[in-house]
Amino acid sequence: MKKNKISKNWINKQRRDIYVRQSKVEGYRSRAVYKLKEINEKFKFLKNNISVIDLGAAPGSWSQYISSNLKCNKHLAIDLKEIEEIKNVKILKGDFTDTEQQNKINNYFGGKIDLIISDMAVNTTGNKNLDSMVTGELVLDALDFATKMMKPNGYFVSKLFMGTSFNEIIAFSKKNFVKFNVYKPPASRKDSKESFLICKNLR
Repeated sequence: MKKNKISKNWINKQRRDIYVRQSKVEGYRSRAVYKLKEINEKFKFLKNNISVIDLGAAPGSWSQYISSNLKCNKHLAIDLKEIEEIKNVKILKGDFTDTEQQNKINNYFGGKIDLIISDMAVNTTGNKNLDSMVTGELVLDALDFATKMMKPNGYFVSKLFMGTSFNEIIAFSKKNFVKFNVYKPPASRKDSKESFLICKNLR
């Protein structure tokens, strides 16, 4: 009964959500696209002729938005889940921390990457502390990936949650990047603990 009540509440919330309705009208795969749009309006990292990798990209709305609005030199999206084809985007199914997948990424780009983005989060368990901790570990994995794969003057943009890993993530960012900000875009639900980390220029 409790599960059904939660499901009904979620459905009602979706119906009232202006971003959900707008994403359907504009043909995007999820409302998350508007978070990327709003973050970029503030930090200006989306430009033509850049290389982009989207980590944990499924269902693909961030890559979909970039593909629709920019002309990228190279653009790759990777996730453990299947991602439907996106115009001008190479799709990989796998774990970006896996050596085999990193070799594929290296071969595709043939050099360092201008922009590394991530809106990934774990499948929720209902335990908010656990979900926050595991998602924090994913962010740290993505940050580590960025220090190896990003151009010195590049950008890293990732979802993060205010939880047990937050201080560790901030410390890592401060150590490895010249500039970093934490920002919650208007499209992020008010009752969500998510924010976004924007890092620029490797140290």
